[in-house]
Amino acid sequence: MKVAIIGGGGRVGSCAAFALQCSGIVKEIIIFDANQAASEGEALDLLHGAAYCADQNIFPGNYSDCAQADLICITAGLRRKPDESRLDLINRNVSLFRGIIQQLKESGLRKDAIILVVSNPVDILTQLALQDTALPANQVLGLGTVLDTSRFCSLISSTLKLPPTQVRAMILGEHGDTMLPVWSSATVDGFPLLKFPGVTPTFQTQIFERTQKSGAEVISRKGGAGYAVGVAIREVIDCIALDRRRILPVSSQVKGAYGIRDISISVPTVVGRGGAIQHIELELWPKELQALTASAKALKDTFLKIK
Repeated sequence: MKVAIIGGGGRVGSCAAFALQCSGIVKEIIIFDANQAASEGEALDLLHGAAYCADQNIFPGNYSDCAQADLICITAGLRRKPDESRLDLINRNVSLFRGIIQQLKESGLRKDAIILVVSNPVDILTQLALQDTALPANQVLGLGTVLDTSRFCSLISSTLKLPPTQVRAMILGEHGDTMLPVWSSATVDGFPLLKFPGVTPTFQTQIFERTQKSGAEVISRKGGAGYAVGVAIREVIDCIALDRRRILPVSSQVKGAYGIRDISISVPTVVGRGGAIQHIELELWPKELQALTASAKALKDTFLKIK
């Protein structure tokens, strides 16, 4: 598989490229950035480590190269400020994002291409990408709450001193202020998380609040997230490249699941070679369903303002 990273000269794009190199799954990695020197430098740095990673073709590219990729990962965008919600980014990032999509179309975007949106506000931009490219809905997806889910599980495991890879719990909804934790189906190696010692209502509140504020916490300390989001991007791309059909909370246009329609939002989704293959409507607690419905409404209201 040939993967192009637009914004590959930035922190998120370069971390995603490094994670993809370490996994060794994709065959080609194209690094493209508005700052040509940065894309050349990142590609060269990755190339220098190729002997210890995988037999991949890694090079700086342009829009024509990106348009010929099997998967295009868009990480380009303006960085969120510590006190700024992701949806506040909308007026600053939409014009930039639509320009990228237009350039891809003019370069001859493949009909079978898969678009993975990482730029924020990711749900809004995913819906815009679907609208502007006219690709089938399954071929346009956003990172959604995949990173939030990883943060959530990692914080749970760290606090309870459990193996991170055995904790399974999802964050659904908007990648932002209206996201919701799904405690009802959370498990540790198949056992209900809610049965474990220390999992009290106070614990649940504290863990979710920290998860929700994790992005701002990292930004305030080091300027922006990189490693974790790179790994989250790699997880989605590897699922697509290997047709793993794993259930992930990516953002994609929902067409009826949980009573939601015509907006891109994170619900449990089977991810494979076709992209967002199927939405899985798992049973939720009434308060979780209510929160998911409210999150979808908030995103729809925002999307209407930019149409």
